[in-house]
Amino acid sequence: MAMIDVEGCALYVEVEGPAAAPVLMLSNSLGTDLHVWDEQAPVWSRHFRLIRYDRRGHGRSGVTPGPYSMERLGKDALAIMDALNVSKVSWCGLSMGGMVGQWLAAHAPQRIDKLILSNTSCYYPDKEPWNQRIKTIRARGLEAVADNLMNLWFTADFRTRAPDTVARIKEALVATPIDGYIACCEAVRDMDHRAILAKINSPTLVIAGRHDTATPVAAAEFIRSHIPRASLTVLDAAHISNVEQPAAFIAEVLGFLTQPKS
Repeated sequence: MAMIDVEGCALYVEVEGPAAAPVLMLSNSLGTDLHVWDEQAPVWSRHFRLIRYDRRGHGRSGVTPGPYSMERLGKDALAIMDALNVSKVSWCGLSMGGMVGQWLAAHAPQRIDKLILSNTSCYYPDKEPWNQRIKTIRARGLEAVADNLMNLWFTADFRTRAPDTVARIKEALVATPIDGYIACCEAVRDMDHRAILAKINSPTLVIAGRHDTATPVAAAEFIRSHIPRASLTVLDAAHISNVEQPAAFIAEVLGFLTQPKS
């Protein structure tokens, strides 16, 4: 584990796996920390040099004044790679992590080998839900939206089957610094990646959740259809599909990353 300074902001990073293995970098969703990948890390770190980190404004990383942007967050990821002397990674991004991945693959293509974009979007035409969420959190804290987000992130069946897991994810959400969460909300609200998708040349796997209403299958299909040669798989999950369907998620990503490039 390490703290990496990026222009005065300390970013918390964990690295594991064989030093000589290909590098896989993971980027999590808004309101979660790097532990959202705990089910995947033991398996993937046997095959890859695995980099996990807490995004600016989240977890053990620092908080700087917002709003943030996808460019800012993408440059944070590049700075982590530089500090670790890593020239190229495969990228697996969940939700907001997928948004950062789109920016990286379009603007720093030489740094991205293969690209996994899970439960994500490239654009939100209606800004008002984000403005309302920001207003609520400023007034009442993250606790005011936590239960609604758990209902959005996980199916009712999973919430019944795995209450301890849901409670752990909720605890991480509520512990997120409010200023960092809002600054990242603003980055998501203001993002528009539609014009850059065609610039992405990395082999790309798009993952959607069949029951995901936050980033629905239609959003995933839009991304797939605009990235050359991208493929799409749909898991039986809601928004945080790697937590709800860990085994299926591991298998899909591992199969994609280990298959030869066409």
